Amino acid sequence: MGMPPSRLALWLPPLALMGAIFFFSAQPSLDSGLGWIDHIGRKVIHFGEYALLTYLCWRALEPSTNPRRAALLAFVLASAYAVTDEYHQSFVEGRHGTPVDWLIDSAGAAAAAWWLSARTRTAA
Repeated sequence: MGMPPSRLALWLPPLALMGAIFFFSAQPSLDSGLGWIDHIGRKVIHFGEYALLTYLCWRALEPSTNPRRAALLAFVLASAYAVTDEYHQSFVEGRHGTPVDWLIDSAGAAAAAWWLSARTRTAA
């Protein structure tokens, strides 16, 4: 049994993912030219990246609170970051932020938070 990871080590993965999201949101266009396949694919990726962000935030929060509260806080953080991402995109030429994209991002975050909460209920 090794030493538990430091708080900084636990927060590096979600911060790195937030940085990657910010980087890709700053690109003028991510269109691959595949039409609806590209459009649907990007929505699925958004759902997944915010689910992952929620998990990574939960992992950082869980040592300092109970797992269900950590899941709720992780959802709030990820959904709030999704708002800032959509706002950021509204300033990038060729991009736009939309409430629908925020809902998709938040749905991914909610799915992860629900899964984490359900997992901790069955483990108890």
